[in-house]
Amino acid sequence: MPEPDRAGTGDRPAPGTATVAAGIVLAAGAGSRMRSSTPKVLHELGGRSMLGHAVHALAGTAPEHLVVVVGHERERVEQAVDGISAALGRTATTAVQEQRLGTGDAVRSGLTPLPADLTGTVLVTYGDVPLLDTATLSALVTEHAGRRAAVTLLTCEVADPTGYGRIVRTADGAVTGIVEQTDATPEQRAIAEVNSGVYAFDAAFLRAGIAGLAAHNAQQELYLTDLVAAAVAADRTVHAVRCDDEWRVRGVNDRVQLAELGAELNRRVLREWMLAGVTVVDPATTRVDVDVRLARDVVLHPGTQLHGACEVDEAAVIGPDTTLTDTVVGAGASVVRTHGSGSRIGPGASVGPFAYLRPGAVLGERGKIGTFVEVKNSDIGAGTKVPHLTYVGDATIGEMSNIGASSVFVNYDGVRKQRTVIGSHVKTGSDTMFIAPVTVGDGAYTGAGTVLRDDVPPGALAVSGGAQRTIEGWVPRKRPGTPAAEAAQRAGSDPSTNGTTSNDGAGHTTSAGTTDPRDLSRGGTAR
Repeated sequence: MPEPDRAGTGDRPAPGTATVAAGIVLAAGAGSRMRSSTPKVLHELGGRSMLGHAVHALAGTAPEHLVVVVGHERERVEQAVDGISAALGRTATTAVQEQRLGTGDAVRSGLTPLPADLTGTVLVTYGDVPLLDTATLSALVTEHAGRRAAVTLLTCEVADPTGYGRIVRTADGAVTGIVEQTDATPEQRAIAEVNSGVYAFDAAFLRAGIAGLAAHNAQQELYLTDLVAAAVAADRTVHAVRCDDEWRVRGVNDRVQLAELGAELNRRVLREWMLAGVTVVDPATTRVDVDVRLARDVVLHPGTQLHGACEVDEAAVIGPDTTLTDTVVGAGASVVRTHGSGSRIGPGASVGPFAYLRPGAVLGERGKIGTFVEVKNSDIGAGTKVPHLTYVGDATIGEMSNIGASSVFVNYDGVRKQRTVIGSHVKTGSDTMFIAPVTVGDGAYTGAGTVLRDDVPPGALAVSGGAQRTIEGWVPRKRPGTPAAEAAQRAGSDPSTNGTTSNDGAGHTTSAGTTDPRDLSRGGTAR
């Protein structure tokens, strides 16, 4: 299955990148402007938390040590880091910032688990800058190593620099410092190049500089930006790398910004897939998470949402109005107006409209799950059809079978879930109830309305109802004065509509011109 360049997520190392001794992600802040009980860095876009995006991007540079600084809701963030580490297949260590005393204090906390004699480049990034990618970080590291700098800043020119620290340079372009908005002169406020807060440091300089930081503000906070001034004062090289893509360095402080960056990320992901050969009919209404994989000639119709680790194979058609999570769709399959998660849909299969696939639903090649069908924890074989109005739970169904409309797999006895096993080439009548555990052998049939409590041998016909019993005149006698009774009386007075009945000699009453209801072979499936 082809894979695009992932410009929206950027977690692949760039070729020829200089080595990184350590990467530190700052993720200790409370994020009060999110107005949420969820830590800010755990809010999601594109199927990953913001912290997940940050750690993936940093891990793509292959740092020897990877540290996430936690603080607010530390237990929840630490648990998230464990999950991210498992997904990456590498360890990310957490360090605790006990008090939030500024970015300098956060980095000091992040240095704690690192070896005291660490040498090389240390990258510092943030857990709330979700579109920052590995390629941008790799370029920063390469420039930093090439200049043998003490510190290299990632900067960006923005249309509205209000609120950002301005990058001050000499006439020949050398960086002399960072001036915050409140301290800037009118001339400095006109500078469009701003500090992103992402840095590459020489490890030895960073340790010494952090140890020498002092708080010169009412908040008693230590600012990482002061290290730039310290490097200039010590006549150490300070370099800056401009990022031409403002979205890469945008941070998230509230849900408005989260939505804006989420929309931009989705736009980039869809663009990549379209360039890779996927048809997206309406990008404005289509959402595809960053871990989804799509093959060539897949078609996504309007209202499609693909979440988690979905995989869609060649020429499959998804939508309209379909939401799939962690679901695999085979080549040439069609999934229409369906909600599904944790499921597998075979090649050439058909699902929907209005189907519900719960975790563990597996549909074989060329199978069909039709309208208003719910499937859970069940294997449905190749060519088997469950056309409509049916619940299939905890079942195994063989190949080329047909489950009649309005059937229910009765899998729960109030204490335990039980399993139903149906063979191949089985035809079950409409409204069949499978009382689990029960087994239906290959080639068997059931009549309409059958309640199965016992196993059915291969090739047998199973029925559970007796002959139809008709009680003439019951409605006028038992429900007099109702519209139904009046309609029956009117019909009874019209000879052309007055049905005649006869007794077959065995106590069975049948309507004239109809088939004896004991002929159970007519109790088939609705199609």
